[in-house]
Amino acid sequence: MRRFAVVLLRSFLQGLILLSPIVLTIYLLYSIFINVDRLVPFFPMGIGFLIIICAVTIIGYLGTRFFIGKWLFDSFAYLLEHTPGVKFIYSAIRDVIKSFVGDKKRFNKPVWVCVNQNPEVWRIGFLTQRDMAHFGMGEKVAVYMPHAYAISGWVIVIDSKHVKPAKDMTAGEAMKFAVSGGVTTEEEPQPDETKN
Repeated sequence: MRRFAVVLLRSFLQGLILLSPIVLTIYLLYSIFINVDRLVPFFPMGIGFLIIICAVTIIGYLGTRFFIGKWLFDSFAYLLEHTPGVKFIYSAIRDVIKSFVGDKKRFNKPVWVCVNQNPEVWRIGFLTQRDMAHFGMGEKVAVYMPHAYAISGWVIVIDSKHVKPAKDMTAGEAMKFAVSGGVTTEEEPQPDETKN
């Protein structure tokens, strides 16, 4: 009886491990869909989501392809950047978004950082400033280090000699490695059937 209970418990835990990522992903996508859809009231479910997606796409196209659209957005951005109180919020949000997406992505240089000498400890991060001389800190660089299982992180300023490029990693792989707590692995090699 005890063995049967152990098998049941183990099977239940395996089921949780298999289902949790799928269910949480679906739930997150559904929550995003519902919240975006509710931004446009008085429409059947799904229509508001399509309207928002189409509107954002059109605004993005007009804001980058036509002079008048670009001028309007630049003027509005200028107004926000020079409004006391608002400028700090707007600038921070704009810089964070541009760091992850768009033509001026900043988190695209993965590096290994030696954060301890004895014993030697390395952490993955993203080089954000190659030269800190304008802050009076020559020979130092700034590195953003994401937290595991979170969207937050912290910036360290460290001697460039303690930083080396993560040559075998793309920016996406480095971020996945950092955020997952280092549990991501390369695909296991398939067994060589010719040896049988």
